[in-house]
Amino acid sequence: MEKMNKPTLYWSLLKFKDWNFHIASTTKSLVFIGSQYKPFEELVKWATKHFPGCPLVEDAEKLEPFVVEITQYLDGRRKTFTIPFEYVGTPFQLAVWRALCDIPYGQTKSYSDIANDINKPAAVRAIGAAIGANPILITVPCHRVIGKNGSLTGYRGGLEMKTWLLDLEKRVSLNIE
Repeated sequence: MEKMNKPTLYWSLLKFKDWNFHIASTTKSLVFIGSQYKPFEELVKWATKHFPGCPLVEDAEKLEPFVVEITQYLDGRRKTFTIPFEYVGTPFQLAVWRALCDIPYGQTKSYSDIANDINKPAAVRAIGAAIGANPILITVPCHRVIGKNGSLTGYRGGLEMKTWLLDLEKRVSLNIE
């Protein structure tokens, strides 16, 4: 009998105001937050690559703890996350994603800053690629990375979403409603 221990990935469509994005978890950890307005296929493609052969099961109840914290963040009522999340990537990507999690709420860093933070100062382009591969938008705050000159740069969720998230954090940090 060849039964591999493949985790089930549970997913749900998170709806916040006029945004919709798919999220997914294992039984223990959040593993994916999709881009706003992207179809379910975005999640399927990612899951096929990173969790091959694992079933995708829609289960809003299992995702509820994650939805609560993400929604609280989007409402400006949460600055940090306590939900467990799991990175699925290369060692280099993991180092970049951990560095992203060290960027304080309401602040930004450049790609060069992240490269220096992980002791890879010449890897700025690779840093950009790793950030672009971040599977857990919002909770792994890649939206806090901007160009060295302060310009907004690419974001898997789209520049509209990135701008909105940065503005939210700025307003909350300054206590502006």
